[in-house]
Amino acid sequence: MILSIKSLPRCHYDNTWQAMKKIALSGSLEQDQLWLLEHDAVFTQGIAGKSEHLIKPSHIPVIQSDRGGQITYHGPGQLIAYTLLDLNRLQIGIKQLVKQLQLCVSRTLKHFGIESHTSEDAPGVYVANKKICSIGLRLRKGISYHGIALNVNMDMAPFSFINPCGFKNLQMCQINEYFPSISVEKTKMQFYRDFLRVFGYTGYHEIQDEEQVHVTI
Repeated sequence: MILSIKSLPRCHYDNTWQAMKKIALSGSLEQDQLWLLEHDAVFTQGIAGKSEHLIKPSHIPVIQSDRGGQITYHGPGQLIAYTLLDLNRLQIGIKQLVKQLQLCVSRTLKHFGIESHTSEDAPGVYVANKKICSIGLRLRKGISYHGIALNVNMDMAPFSFINPCGFKNLQMCQINEYFPSISVEKTKMQFYRDFLRVFGYTGYHEIQDEEQVHVTI
């Protein structure tokens, strides 16, 4: 299996969401795709999101999304990985997808010397008692979209404006607290390597600035 990897410039959430939703709704995905990017500052609310979890209004926009989960924050310095995957082709269900995404993140963190864990009750990845990575997904016509948000080197203050993922007093953390020289670019390079291994892809197409390079691993 070959994976298509797209490294995108920093972009507005709504534009990217609509683009990946269009692909999922088509029900046709010739190759699985991994989109790696950063977002402009935004709060996104999941399908079942409750308004009371926005505890301090601010200038940051709030967008009602169609992913699972409650409210979270995206902003510069956070690695977003959107996973447009044909689960039938991968022969996995949504629960297994969550487990494999968590494993990808844990392996990436381990590469930078960070030990992490998961929770059965609250999807995501944690370091000690703090959350470092959030997961929100949607499945349409057998194709998954949305994905993970891994805190790398960002302004964490906006997380104090919400109950992250709907949990009051949940503390958030990021990679640079444990590995100060980190960057989103370094994290991205390691994450997609771990993603390829965990999901069993034999190669990938890297698409950047409209150029495509085929790599076999």
